[in-house]
Amino acid sequence: MLTDTPAYPLWERIGVRHHHGIDVPLFSLHSEQSCGIGEFLDLIPMIDWCSTIHFDIIQLLPLNDSGLDPSPYNALSAYALNPIHLSLAALPHLDRHPDLISQIEQLHKLCEPQKIPYHQVRDGKDNILRQYYNLEGQAILSSHDFHRFVNGCPWLREYALFKALKIQYGWISWEDWPEEFRHPTSMTMNTLYTHFSKEIDRHCVIQYLCCMQLESVKQHAAERGIFLMGDIPILISRDSADVWLHGDLFNLDYAAGAPPDFYNADGQKWGFPLYRWDIMAQDGYRWWKDRLAFAGRFYHLYRIDHVIGFFRIWAVDHNAKTGKEGKFIPEDRSTWLAHGEKLLRMLLASSSMLPVAEDLGDVPDVVRPCLQALGICGTKVMRWERRWKEDRGFISPEDYPVISMTTVSTHDSETVSLWWKEHPDEAEEYAKHVGWFYTPVFSREYLREILWDSHHTGSLLHVNLLQEYLALVPGLTWTALEDERINLPGVILESNWAYRFRPSVEEIASNTALTSFMQSILI
Repeated sequence: MLTDTPAYPLWERIGVRHHHGIDVPLFSLHSEQSCGIGEFLDLIPMIDWCSTIHFDIIQLLPLNDSGLDPSPYNALSAYALNPIHLSLAALPHLDRHPDLISQIEQLHKLCEPQKIPYHQVRDGKDNILRQYYNLEGQAILSSHDFHRFVNGCPWLREYALFKALKIQYGWISWEDWPEEFRHPTSMTMNTLYTHFSKEIDRHCVIQYLCCMQLESVKQHAAERGIFLMGDIPILISRDSADVWLHGDLFNLDYAAGAPPDFYNADGQKWGFPLYRWDIMAQDGYRWWKDRLAFAGRFYHLYRIDHVIGFFRIWAVDHNAKTGKEGKFIPEDRSTWLAHGEKLLRMLLASSSMLPVAEDLGDVPDVVRPCLQALGICGTKVMRWERRWKEDRGFISPEDYPVISMTTVSTHDSETVSLWWKEHPDEAEEYAKHVGWFYTPVFSREYLREILWDSHHTGSLLHVNLLQEYLALVPGLTWTALEDERINLPGVILESNWAYRFRPSVEEIASNTALTSFMQSILI
């Protein structure tokens, strides 16, 4: 069946076989070299460890520059990487600057708090990068590799100017900038490029350094037989360089969201603008193709966030207070299948990366058959895989479709152990389904069983959050189950996107008990 799908050539690149992996938010890592948050080169020892335990996928959350916002899903650019993840200890010619080395060593102390002090880390790294640029920037700007990088990134100067203006105006939205800068003419743009040339050069150099490091990570992964899975959010921030300078591609009259449901009577209003798909179609979806081409420099696969939005999306008036006052676009349900299939075929034809769809929530009936026909994996969260419209019974893991990815949790959900604690009725039903004796406390034995099951389903892909495996070994997770959660959607909390793994990368890779557990899960 897979051989007859449009995605089959992409499957051949990674191999049509069972793949096993870990889901690792980069910001959650810390190593002996990192400065308060996970860095690009922290992935190198994770890659080596995955090779040892015979896992071959590392899934990441988005790595785009999100400015002051710790959420990786609210990016300033569809392309630019977040400098907060730059590995400072590996900067070129750092050995010439002992004072910077000392400052970097001091910044390492920010790895000690349980929660990531995002803004403190960001300010500290930005300060060091400014000093580094003043010392080494001119040499990088004149290098052949830098010029080749700039020539391959047509979005780069626009992003760098946008960020320079954001800083100039205290990070307020571009919609609150002076009128002449909100919708600049080409003459105004040239004036701005000249006026901010030094800042633009600095941001371009930082992006060059970020991309060189992440490309080296991908190269190392390829050498070890590991595939990196990126994350392409379907939506882009209203306050982004893309929307600022390419506003014709976006519908700012509406904000994307979700209709009212059992969990949220007011619905949801996310604030992200909608796409003008008809306008995008006029140049063959160039924006999307360029976006995927750049991501392909770093990843072998990618997660399509909220794939349902390609078929239809809940549109809320920009001025509405809640998500109640919305409608689906397209409004005609009979067009949803053709609309989504056309866009997904475009994505498949535009990149060598294999897409994996996030198809969770209230999914229209047309979506999953379409994904199967195209050869795109949907996501199977084991505790949610039930016959909801029939007897609510759990679907047996061996019956999951081959073209799917199995997982036990997501970055937006509770870990399995926390779910067991907070939803005892569901947990008891699950225990009955698998033949366990239900107890209020989720044992490590049960955790190992459900993780083993997740790697032996009918799916070709099997990927779980790293903290699910860490919980198999005493002392590798935080004492409170709630502290192992990455994000609680729909609410603003300081704990969101601040999760840090308790052990360092080095401690994870050297823990023999964990390694033994991981290897046994695949047997």
